Amino acid sequence: MVSWLDRTVSACCQPLGRYVGLSSGVLGGEDYPLLWYRDLEKHSCGEFSFAVVQANQVCEDYGHVEPGREGTFVGVYDGHGGLDASRFACDNLSRHLITLAREKGTIDEEVLNNAFAATEDGFLSIVEREFHVDPGIASTGCCCLVGVIWKRTLYVANLGDCRAVLGHTGRFNRIFAEQLTNDHNARIKEVRDELRALHPDDSNIVSCVRRTWRVKSIIQVTRAIGDAFLKKPEFALSAIPLRRPVLRADPSVCSRNLQPCDRFVIFASDGLWDLLSNEEAVQIVHTYPRQGIARRLVLSALNVAARARKLKYGDLMNYDKGVRRAFHDDITVVVIFIDHEMLNDELTVPGMSVRGFVDTHRPSDFNIEQEVATESELTETNPTETEPTETEPTETEPTETEPTETELTETEPTETELTETEPTETELTETELTETV
Repeated sequence: MVSWLDRTVSACCQPLGRYVGLSSGVLGGEDYPLLWYRDLEKHSCGEFSFAVVQANQVCEDYGHVEPGREGTFVGVYDGHGGLDASRFACDNLSRHLITLAREKGTIDEEVLNNAFAATEDGFLSIVEREFHVDPGIASTGCCCLVGVIWKRTLYVANLGDCRAVLGHTGRFNRIFAEQLTNDHNARIKEVRDELRALHPDDSNIVSCVRRTWRVKSIIQVTRAIGDAFLKKPEFALSAIPLRRPVLRADPSVCSRNLQPCDRFVIFASDGLWDLLSNEEAVQIVHTYPRQGIARRLVLSALNVAARARKLKYGDLMNYDKGVRRAFHDDITVVVIFIDHEMLNDELTVPGMSVRGFVDTHRPSDFNIEQEVATESELTETNPTETEPTETEPTETEPTETEPTETELTETEPTETELTETEPTETELTETELTETV
């Protein structure tokens, strides 16, 4: 007869037994063409690990980390209906946030809200301009998750069902998972009740389609950037007339003064959370070394996806992009480690801006106070008689009609192409496929 203590120990150990055999320390995935990763990089107050795996024919996930001197920006953008909205958000949301923060001289929840609003307005203006050429652009959208560490405070804002989960320790160094974001997804009863309250005259505002709750029988998420066909009547489908917008673009925003017990934050698209619980993901990060921890989370999720379809992990790796979508979604994971002894310091040099599936880096633009101070110094040192007039702009201060080549405008977003390599069929070693019990 199994004792009560044996059952308790078994229950505590069981979650790690679900994952691909990672207890050996061999991660794997190095030669897997659909997996991109940066195992460990530095940010303003610690280190971070970053990984993306592709499932769709064209990856709709975008990820972005800006480790500046004064703080750190994290963005996870999970597209649906195409990649236009997620690519645009990745190119522009951090730029809006930095611009607004420099104007205000700080970062707060208002700055985050305004950055999301500016990104939404910018993308909808593109939809208006391109709709007559490409009507499909009105049905592309993305969930957005943003995290900012600034002056010992963590700010988190999200639209949709990407999720940020904090790992913090308690007594006896036990790790706890705390979800920092709200899932804006129709599967949650409170979200459905909110929609029905906002649309009392629409009995079909939410419905269960093939055992999945959806808004207007189409989409699961209730907040997103884009999806103009569910926000503006001029873009609505003929079969779904709109009385008023049914999706929103105002994020849920929260802030937290970082405490000594706060160890790390996992930022990830819903592709991870569909396969791992908050507690399982936090336990993995807490148990294993930092090096490659985002890749470890992705591979663990893929193992769960394979087991759910009664496949071996190696068999799942044989399926190419597009076909893989039947087993799992695109997955983006960023793990931010918080080293409290570094919270009061600034990086001596700018960190390198990192984007998923992009191997070229550039110095981070994430600096607020230094930029404000520099502008103030220039104003003080320039005599008033030499200040340029409105009709005589200087070469370093472009007019509205002549933007600089490096300035990214909302009306002409850059097109960040995904780096695609020819798939190689590399079998995982026996050690990598061993599942811990």
